[in-house]
Amino acid sequence: QVQLVESGGGLVQAGGSLRLSCKAPTMITSTFNGNTWAWYRQGPGKQRELVASFSSDGRTNYLDSVRGRFTISRDSTRKMVYLQMNILVVEDTGVYYCNTRMRSTNAEYWGQGTQVTVSS
Repeated sequence: QVQLVESGGGLVQAGGSLRLSCKAPTMITSTFNGNTWAWYRQGPGKQRELVASFSSDGRTNYLDSVRGRFTISRDSTRKMVYLQMNILVVEDTGVYYCNTRMRSTNAEYWGQGTQVTVSS
């Protein structure tokens, strides 16, 4: 069973920064490196949307509204995936979820979610 553990959410004023972390403690390194990793979010009354993704070949993709402010990265040694969020705006408020898609089976796994609240 794939376990994803998120941390780093919280309350921040507009213009501030947060870094979200996602750890995959039970995943072997080769699997970690071969998977696609992503962060999604679900704002109040909104559908879940893809915020940023990191493919196995190193390509990144961002939601237009966060491009230039957010950065997704990974640390294979620690089996961690990060989302650095800068210049936060109220519209970034929501529950952020770590997601991985297994290269071997195409199965998806989700973290439990971490709340990010940006105040004006």
